[in-house]
Amino acid sequence: YSGMQHVNIGTGKEVTIKQLAETVLKCVGFQGKIVWNHDMPDGTPRKLTNVDKLHSLGWTHKVELEAGVELAYNWFKENVDHARL
Repeated sequence: YSGMQHVNIGTGKEVTIKQLAETVLKCVGFQGKIVWNHDMPDGTPRKLTNVDKLHSLGWTHKVELEAGVELAYNWFKENVDHARL
């Protein structure tokens, strides 16, 4: 990274795949239903970024997950050529 770019490092707060999916659904206004296949594993048991070293240097996140998803989604809507998707 160089210049004025966003750095996506995480918050150090654990979020399940289900919680993340529900956050995205709420943000984008999806009215459907997620169907989970409980016979299949969902990958790595824990999805958590360790931010202890950053915290020891005085850094802390400024954007919570839901707000970050909303920011990313709004940027996508404003900047992606949807005709090409």
